Amino acid sequence: MKPRVAFFGTPAFAVPSLVSLTAIADVVAVVCQPDRPAGRGNVLTAPPVKLAALERGLLVRQPEKLRDGVVTAWLRELSLDAAVVVAYGRILPPDMLAAPRRGCLNVHASLLPKHRGAAPINWSIIAGDTETGVTLMQMDEGLDTGPMLAVRRAPIGPDETAVELAATLSALGADLVREELQRYLDGGLAPVAQDGSQHTLAPLLTKELGRIEWTRTAQEIHDRVRGLQPWPGCSTTLGARRLIVGATRLDDAPTVVGGAPGEVVAVTRDRIWVGTSKGLVALVEVQLEGKKRVPVREFLAGHPLRTGTMLGQDMTA
Repeated sequence: MKPRVAFFGTPAFAVPSLVSLTAIADVVAVVCQPDRPAGRGNVLTAPPVKLAALERGLLVRQPEKLRDGVVTAWLRELSLDAAVVVAYGRILPPDMLAAPRRGCLNVHASLLPKHRGAAPINWSIIAGDTETGVTLMQMDEGLDTGPMLAVRRAPIGPDETAVELAATLSALGADLVREELQRYLDGGLAPVAQDGSQHTLAPLLTKELGRIEWTRTAQEIHDRVRGLQPWPGCSTTLGARRLIVGATRLDDAPTVVGGAPGEVVAVTRDRIWVGTSKGLVALVEVQLEGKKRVPVREFLAGHPLRTGTMLGQDMTA
């Protein structure tokens, strides 16, 4: 008999794990965050997990509150063996964690205890990590502090973005659920306590993080551009206008002398090379405010730049 399981998740990242779960368990309920306004028209939009669940005929609940005891009582009535949580986006209270017979399991998109928190994929890239993964853990009252049950690892490419890495980890998380949930329920996974002294945090992203500080090193700027996609993105200023930097590269840097942080030191057919506190970073895709994102080759055709131009000078733009 398949185990009775509830699934908690909201964004597209969680959908593959839900699909995997339906293949190995009786998913008696799916819980996701309420519909929210989205897009330019602020149209009320259902989260991806809700859409995926309804397509499969699953029961969906979208509670506004979790701490009034209503959801916990409902979960207890379901006689759950376990609950699986993947990017739900809200903290579950203690009584809810204890409602299923074997508790709640979380698929977290990092190699815990590194990058506990809301944005582990982004912060793993911003931190310059070359490896990450997904961790299956028992949930407790802390922020991603529970005992670990299983991990899957993945390399981070030197130019890989958060969008690309999320797709990889989403698939790995689905594999983890499919391969390890039953083993956990059968008692075949031994919980391993996290080493709290080694933890790092991955807090919510803010718009302010996207402002390029040219006094950082070229590697740090490149990692931030990769890591802050698709939101908030990274930007600087060109004169009084905001210039969004969509993609950068570090390879094939020209040999130049000098170059202050933020100074355009070389312009080639498809790259704008900018000075930093250490090394040069190439802009390869940009977007001038009010325009579309384009390769630098196309941008330069309409906005030729001279060496010596300073970026980021008008920070009020």
